[in-house]
Amino acid sequence: MSSVSKKNKRIAQNTLFLYVRTFVIMLVTLYTSRVVLRTLGETDFGIYNIVGSLVVLFSFLNTAMSSATLRFLNYELGRNNICGVKQIFSMSLTTYITMVLIIVLFSETVGLYLLYTKLNVPQDRFNAALWVYHFSVLSCCVSVLRIPYNAVIIAYEKMSFYAYISIIEAILKLLVVYLLLVVKHDKLILYSILMFIVLLLINVIYKCFCNRKFVVTHYKLFWDFRLYKELIGFSGWSMLGSIANVGANQGINLVLNIFCGILVNTAMGITHQVHVAVNTFIANFQTAFVPQIIKSYAEGNTPYFLSLIFNASKYSYFLVFLIGFPLILCCKEILEFWLGSVPEYAVEFTQLIVVFCIIDAIAGPLWNSVQATGKIRNYQIFISILIFMNVPMAFFLLSLDFSPVSVMLLKVILNLMTLLFRVLYLRHLIDFSITKYFKEVIMKILFVTFCIIPIPVCFKIMGGGSTYHVIMTVMLAELVSILAIYNIGLTGEEKKILSAKLQSCWIKYFPKRY
Repeated sequence: MSSVSKKNKRIAQNTLFLYVRTFVIMLVTLYTSRVVLRTLGETDFGIYNIVGSLVVLFSFLNTAMSSATLRFLNYELGRNNICGVKQIFSMSLTTYITMVLIIVLFSETVGLYLLYTKLNVPQDRFNAALWVYHFSVLSCCVSVLRIPYNAVIIAYEKMSFYAYISIIEAILKLLVVYLLLVVKHDKLILYSILMFIVLLLINVIYKCFCNRKFVVTHYKLFWDFRLYKELIGFSGWSMLGSIANVGANQGINLVLNIFCGILVNTAMGITHQVHVAVNTFIANFQTAFVPQIIKSYAEGNTPYFLSLIFNASKYSYFLVFLIGFPLILCCKEILEFWLGSVPEYAVEFTQLIVVFCIIDAIAGPLWNSVQATGKIRNYQIFISILIFMNVPMAFFLLSLDFSPVSVMLLKVILNLMTLLFRVLYLRHLIDFSITKYFKEVIMKILFVTFCIIPIPVCFKIMGGGSTYHVIMTVMLAELVSILAIYNIGLTGEEKKILSAKLQSCWIKYFPKRY
């Protein structure tokens, strides 16, 4: 078996493990979100969402350092430099410990000031909001300390671990829901405490697994100013994008709270759950590609590097479209089945966030390839400006009495603009053909999409609103999508590979018996 075939097989296996993780998380998220919303009520659920967003505002360092750690670990592994991997892990963990202290400092000063003076929280629930805030800070700190271990697992492509840990996490979250129903205490405070405990236990499992499997994760106090400068330099520019993303995701939440009140934040909370579920689906698939993208660049294997970018963009779109299109088409009915009572604006917010996620699915491999090169300064400056425009423009729209839906529509439009910029930027950074990318990726997915949409939409319009008709609409949308993607979206060679893989799985799990 050739080296490329082995790498592609590893990607396929890792993708399978990550899919198991995705579906476990999605099923648990759908169930627990419904129970939590009913148990807490719309007001307390909105408080949990808006107060938690304050902490996220101070965790932008988290995302920046995470991308830096993952990039440098994969790059050194691509060069087979194990000593360098050990140094990067220890240096990263030392930096993260410092980061935790910074997050606590800012959260317990600036964050508390915003909570006391700026947020629209009902007075009789303010004490509970304080509890939620402090445990959200602790949860943020615990998450930060997990990142180096998570980066090592991804770099070594041990994706099966994610499937197993997801089962444990699912059991713990179901236990949280059970305790929320039976324990007689303030439900909002109890929920924030229990979710922190779950996060802490998962962190312990991460650390134990990594220390047992990888010699590079045995932490030693290490300091190298040159390496520190490289990590901080890379993460410093990444920080711009992180700040902008926090502004787009959490700043909008705060702006909506100021103009529209806590109930709109409840709708945003539901939308956030859908965003997390769909985004997890995207991230899990693309995580299987990221190590190979960075390693192939480090090895100087340009043809394989470019093929990974093209294929990951196309496959990511098709996979997300398979779950996103039925959700957009039958959004109201699905949310009613999931939640029972659907908050105002939740349907429109959810439909637009799914479109946002579909665009993100195409863009993911592009920004991962930029990260692989390490040349991110100009890229981050321009991308950050585009993304951060969400906040002032949302403020402007709401000040003119536009609907809250216009804020989400703006978010989608700006995301489309960032996708176009990423394509143009790569052309000047590496040997990247825009014409080939648009022909093999963009035009193909657009053509497939236009072939899929008419039949399910017409079927939805002509039928009634019964549960039976909704189920039939979803099944028809999935069937048409699969047929169009297979027959139009895949090349002849890709069809052969997929058919051979499906046949192999069928023989393995359903052997003939004589």
